[in-house]
Amino acid sequence: MAQNSNNQVNVPEARQALNNMKFEIARELGINYKPGYNGDLTSRENGYVGGYMVKRLIEQAEKQMAGK
Repeated sequence: MAQNSNNQVNVPEARQALNNMKFEIARELGINYKPGYNGDLTSRENGYVGGYMVKRLIEQAEKQMAGK
């Protein structure tokens, strides 16, 4: 199956930090994420990682807005 990704990083300098966050969260959740192809993971597993990334990014933004 061809990979058609239209995910874009608005700040290209943040790409590596986002990748690091993805692997860190996957490790915390016990999901075996690896560099490259992860098509062997279920949609649920990938969704968990993405959901926790969004949750953590929102927490960081809220802390920044609160001046913490």
